[in-house]
Amino acid sequence: MSDKHMETGEGHIGYPGYIGVFTILVVGTIFTYFSSFWDLDSIFPGANTLLALAIAFTKMTFVMLFFMHVYWSPRLIWLSAVASFFWLAIMFAYTMQDYFTRGLGVFSV
Repeated sequence: MSDKHMETGEGHIGYPGYIGVFTILVVGTIFTYFSSFWDLDSIFPGANTLLALAIAFTKMTFVMLFFMHVYWSPRLIWLSAVASFFWLAIMFAYTMQDYFTRGLGVFSV
């Protein structure tokens, strides 16, 4: 980091901001816990997994933007962050394709 960056105080949201992001992460964790008791398979198979992944993705975004200071970073860092999200979406798509095309298996009831 440059000295100018440290002198101007840019790149930090302060204690209230960090506490706010921490609160969002705690609420997301609690929401994930309570949503695990809901049976969302009536909507479509794997809806619980999709909801858990959506919550995890939201929490990951807050951590990356504020705790890793990507929010205040140059455009090249933003480009690499967006590219990593794109790559993660590709990996989730392949995983879900495999998950949805499998049979019930030997342990199904």
